[in-house]
Amino acid sequence: MSNPARRQVAAHKVRRELLPEQSPELLKSLHLLTRDGRLNADSLRKLKQVNHLVGLLTPALDDVLQRFGAPVVVDVGSGNAYLGFVLYELFMKEKGEVVSVESRADLSAKASQRAGALGFSRMKFETGAIAAAGYPERIHLLTALHACDTATDDAIAVALRHNADHVALVPCCQAEVAQQLKASKDSPLHVLFDHPMHRREFGSHLTNVIRALVLEAHGYQVTVTELTGWEHSLKNELILGRKIRGENREAKAKLDALLQQTGARPKIVREL
Repeated sequence: MSNPARRQVAAHKVRRELLPEQSPELLKSLHLLTRDGRLNADSLRKLKQVNHLVGLLTPALDDVLQRFGAPVVVDVGSGNAYLGFVLYELFMKEKGEVVSVESRADLSAKASQRAGALGFSRMKFETGAIAAAGYPERIHLLTALHACDTATDDAIAVALRHNADHVALVPCCQAEVAQQLKASKDSPLHVLFDHPMHRREFGSHLTNVIRALVLEAHGYQVTVTELTGWEHSLKNELILGRKIRGENREAKAKLDALLQQTGARPKIVREL
């Protein structure tokens, strides 16, 4: 029996794998489609993840396009900027701006050249660490996919400082809090993380709970869901936030109590 995760898609069948207004030309430029228009197994997996995320981001994009006309979307830790290119083509060809932030200069340069070749004139590229890059004064949607360890905290801090209306985070490799838990033997919850494996798992979970509470405390309505099926990635948690008020004192109280109980003090808490 063939493994569906390893299947390839012939050129004449590719259209059914794409979103309604998604062009094969862009996907060829991104090397997600082969030159003859086929999808290999690895590219199919990447495309499914990107397109599934696009579906989850559509309500936020529709909201900011309706309310602000020419919104600014910022994707931090953007890598090859696949997400930025797809969002630009599907939502922002006529108005708005997509800013991709990436620390690796070679990836930023290639993505910038690709945008120029495609005529995507309102795609901008910043080279630098998330915490140190230059940003527009106002951000309407901020995304951070697989920003490792404290880089996701940096992304949240950028969103809060630039009053982002929406955030979408896929955290990755959370290690900082697990290290802090080693020194928390007096915590009433210490039995949950005495063993190193439990400490890694609990530390990762706790990190994301704290991040969600930080967003809620700053007035965001937060939803936590799956990004893709577990067969594709174990780093699968998607945190979506929509700004609906100035602050939430109840969430701030929950956050303070949790920090007190666990002894955790992640970067986002120290930064803010």
